Amino acid sequence: MAQFPKKITDDPYAAMALVRRLVTEQGIVYWRRYLVAFALMAVAAGATACATYVLGQVINQAYVDKNIPGIAMFSAITVILLFIKGVATYGHMVILTKISNAILATNQRQLFAKLMRESVGFFSERHSSEFLARLTAGAKSITDVLNMLVNAIGRDLLMLLAMIGVMVWQDPLMSFIGLVAVPPAMLVLRKLVKRIKGLAYNQFTGTADIMETMQESLQGIRTVKAFTLEETMQNRIDENIAIVERNANKMARVANRSNPLMEMLGGFAVAGCLMYGGYSVVALNATPGAFFSFMTAFLMATEPAKRLARLNIDLNSQLVGARMLLEVVDSPASEHSDDDKPALKLSDARIELRDVSFAYRAGETVLNRMSFVAEPGKVTALVGPSGGGKSTVLALLLRFHEVTQGDIVIDGQSIGAVSRKSLRSQTAYVGQDVYLFRDTIRSNIAFGKAGAGEDEIIEAAKAACAHDFIMGFPLGYDTPVGEHGTQLSGGQRQRIAVARALIKNAPIILLDEATAALDSESERQVQEAIEHLCQNRTTIVIAHRLHTIMHADSILVVEGGEIVEQGRHDDLLRRGGRYASFFRLQHHHDSGALAPISATA
Repeated sequence: MAQFPKKITDDPYAAMALVRRLVTEQGIVYWRRYLVAFALMAVAAGATACATYVLGQVINQAYVDKNIPGIAMFSAITVILLFIKGVATYGHMVILTKISNAILATNQRQLFAKLMRESVGFFSERHSSEFLARLTAGAKSITDVLNMLVNAIGRDLLMLLAMIGVMVWQDPLMSFIGLVAVPPAMLVLRKLVKRIKGLAYNQFTGTADIMETMQESLQGIRTVKAFTLEETMQNRIDENIAIVERNANKMARVANRSNPLMEMLGGFAVAGCLMYGGYSVVALNATPGAFFSFMTAFLMATEPAKRLARLNIDLNSQLVGARMLLEVVDSPASEHSDDDKPALKLSDARIELRDVSFAYRAGETVLNRMSFVAEPGKVTALVGPSGGGKSTVLALLLRFHEVTQGDIVIDGQSIGAVSRKSLRSQTAYVGQDVYLFRDTIRSNIAFGKAGAGEDEIIEAAKAACAHDFIMGFPLGYDTPVGEHGTQLSGGQRQRIAVARALIKNAPIILLDEATAALDSESERQVQEAIEHLCQNRTTIVIAHRLHTIMHADSILVVEGGEIVEQGRHDDLLRRGGRYASFFRLQHHHDSGALAPISATA
């Protein structure tokens, strides 16, 4: 069967399709407010047209009738009309601004909500600055598009029609002369639209690149300083800014390329009207007031006419940002909502992996038919070389990713058959790289449990061996932690993270090398905090320092996505296998071994 050529309307992000969507999905919600704004715009246009007509009467009263009272009366009417115009303009501008703010806020909330429904893998492929650009510039572009349309129809079109009405009323033939410049101007502007689309897209992506470099430089300022990368990062952002600057200059040239031609065409129209109007007054006995009124209306009509003529260019420039936002909102969520699934019901919190295989990318297997059991209330440790798949196990347990093959079962329930929210709400996670929000210590601990009281926060901090150092700060629990917790040391951040996990009171604990980056003293304190966290809970811990898991109930040696050894510490040492080899390599570093994790501490 022959295939028909694709229509432009088949593209959901084509200009007309986007405009139609924004109007029907977002603008229509505020139709009552828009109706009031249109009414006020009509009042402003009518008052302006009447003032233009009245000005002609003032000229006639002055130069034809020599009537002083008439001049005073028409002057007073002009003042009243312009005051009405001012009040109406103020009213519709306030209404449109409030509508724009509401739409902007709605789109920002909608985009953020969509991002919260995405999987961890979705963000690993993108830079966060891209979403910041979409959240700010994209949401604002939508309000700008709607404002352009409303102002084009309500302000510019009504004003233009009102001025044309005055012109036709005063002299129909001269009106026709004034409008001869419109067709050629429209042809010129039409050719610029395609060029503007590409430039607007480059401008958006270039701005995102600037944000990316800025964000990485500030968040990694310690690395920048330590490796004297200031000049390198300066050069990088200079290049990004130069690209955006060149693109902005190019856009300015293209967008304004039509102005000289339009002004020239407008000049011919004005000259024609002046010549014909002057001839009418001199040779045909037309009143000077009518000529003055016509020319005033004609000159006042040029600005809204120019804005309407450029509407297509301006719209296409802004629609790029709207498209950037809507593409994310419209895309299927990578982490589909599964709240309709039954909740995970725990009795013993027994975790079992059954022949679990997983690959981040096709052909690159990370876990290969892995099976093991984490017994209830006990500590199961995963050890082995980096890249073996240990952290992937925890990611699968939290359902950051879904297993490729096999199953993970907790108390006889497949985690894929229960809701993510119920699974994660009963799991506490502490990683090596602790993330603290830019808030107070109190708030960061309280994030572990909604509505946590002051006594619960302090109790959790004490159990995490954090209370003493917190009270050492002048502001105590109200101490700001800074961005990413940079106001605290590594050990302090870890203990805050343990307190956050403790207050959650979850029956399943997942620890991913929670002490690997700490010095010996900080490690000792965090280990003591972890002892409290793991009491009577099913715990799976990834350990780099083997002395921290010597008393674990079960130690699994993971290599190449498989479990190559399994047993308790003493048994594994007697076997003289991979675990014993790892332990001997670390032994001279761990001669002052710290208190190990114990399930029965």
